[in-house]
Amino acid sequence: MIPWTLLGTAEIPNNGGELRLTQRDNEFSIHLKGVRGELMNSRVRSSEQALADLGCAPIKKLENAKVLVGGLGMGFTLEAALKATTASSQVIVAELVPEVVEWNKGPLGECANMPLNNPRTKVHVGDVAVLFKARKPTYHAVLLDVDNGPEGFTHADNDSLYSIKSLRAIRDTLHPGGILAIWSAWDDPKFSNQLKKAGYKVRTEMVRAHKGKGSRHTIYLGGK
Repeated sequence: MIPWTLLGTAEIPNNGGELRLTQRDNEFSIHLKGVRGELMNSRVRSSEQALADLGCAPIKKLENAKVLVGGLGMGFTLEAALKATTASSQVIVAELVPEVVEWNKGPLGECANMPLNNPRTKVHVGDVAVLFKARKPTYHAVLLDVDNGPEGFTHADNDSLYSIKSLRAIRDTLHPGGILAIWSAWDDPKFSNQLKKAGYKVRTEMVRAHKGKGSRHTIYLGGK
């Protein structure tokens, strides 16, 4: 068996732990040091792509749409958002860890066809929550793939991103008819209720990690 090669490490802000990027042949993995299991793998992308496909479906023909992707990861959601929107639209991707952006500019980025090189892509390095503070209609779709879902996993402060106060702030940054889409490794009915309390029209979609097989993941869709 081909061994894994360590390509890079990165510290998550606020003592969130150490991310490790490894490669084996054409396969890439990002995982937390000392934690069993990986956060993402280049062979598992269907649900990340579904996040963008479902979140951008209402605006796929809208000219000059603005989409925000929270969490770059391996670039699969960003790639899908670019494909799901018009040529006049812009996609902003917010990534907390600067090294993840750099990894996606290198060989890792080839897994998603180098979406950072697309002229319609704009990168925000930092906490995605900062982009919601203005609370003015800015985005037509917000796609969040931060950690494993609403409970947070690698970064404790991400819990606040899914509080009712924060969800309302996100809603304020959506244009009328806009949509918030959130990726989660599991379904939590309590979070659906939280979205409703924050003023969203809510539905959920179950998607597979791979096309037609693999783990079942949840996409929360909140319409304004």
